[in-house]
Amino acid sequence: MTCLRPRKSISIGFNLVEGTFQTNKKKHLKATVTMSPKEKGKFEDMAKQDKLCYEREMKNYVPPKGQKKKRFKDPNAPKRPPSAFFLFCADFRPKIKSENPGLSIGDTAKKLGEMWNSSSAEEKQPYEKKAAKLKEKYDKVIIQNDMEVKLVDLIEKCYCLWSMEKSLSLCYRIL
Repeated sequence: MTCLRPRKSISIGFNLVEGTFQTNKKKHLKATVTMSPKEKGKFEDMAKQDKLCYEREMKNYVPPKGQKKKRFKDPNAPKRPPSAFFLFCADFRPKIKSENPGLSIGDTAKKLGEMWNSSSAEEKQPYEKKAAKLKEKYDKVIIQNDMEVKLVDLIEKCYCLWSMEKSLSLCYRIL
């Protein structure tokens, strides 16, 4: 059984405020400074007692398991377009693999990253243009896909309403 999390322990200052001074906050601050040790001890004891109670409750407390909501992924959604770097990698990966056949996947990726970082803006430009075109195309397809999904949902709702209306009319005929 999960229960509510116990409240945190109350500090000396809060007990002081709660216990005696209910009207003015400035007086509370001055009171803690000017208070005698005997008077302060009363509030310190209250704070210690509250802390012990809090620790006792925390021993029995079991936090509830958080349930992560899994985002629904549309299986018919179009694939995201590759970035300029991935287009660059697609062109140069075979070249690197042919030069270094024993290179691992991670080492190949490192080498491609180094090549991308060392290349100039003019060398990157064709890949960036191609990536931008693919992104525009993707955005258009996504908008179209969203409209299709909404249309299908609307058709399903209409069908449900139609079938409910039909079943209600049958019920009225029977009655």
